[in-house]
Amino acid sequence: MQLETKRLLIREFVPEDVRQVHEYASDPAVAKYMIWGPNSLEDTREYIRHMLDLQQEEPRQGFEYAVVLKESNKLAGGCGLHISGAGQGEIGYCFNPSYWGQGYASEASAALLEWGFQELGLHRIYATCRPENIGSARVMQKLGMIYEGHLRGHMYHKGKWMDSYQYSILKEEYQALHR
Repeated sequence: MQLETKRLLIREFVPEDVRQVHEYASDPAVAKYMIWGPNSLEDTREYIRHMLDLQQEEPRQGFEYAVVLKESNKLAGGCGLHISGAGQGEIGYCFNPSYWGQGYASEASAALLEWGFQELGLHRIYATCRPENIGSARVMQKLGMIYEGHLRGHMYHKGKWMDSYQYSILKEEYQALHR
């Protein structure tokens, strides 16, 4: 599967992506709000191996993609959609700080929403972020996702309990926004 937007090519990860993924996955600023990282080179290699395994699943439940800038062919980050239950999916994204604040996360995520609703037939797509991750919350808001609430201490990672904000959008809300 491959998606294309005005500025982006959203494609499957390939083994040759390790170096460019590691550039941002090893950055403490990137990992600050994630449940992983900062990655060692071996962590990043394992991540890519896992992405290649996901591509072979039948039926496929997890879709993680490299986000490549059309203009320069640089890998700017990644985005994904995971089927989490009947008619439901969760999106996520992670980008190299060199590309923050340029609308790439919103553009890639908008393509995932369209694909999830139109091609996968999902009813609801949601996303979460740590409460301190204002940039990620803004992406969800730009997408038309509705704030559902503050999940308190619902996940244990990096030696502590973490909170999340959760946003979602229903297929009919998405369709109304894109008429």
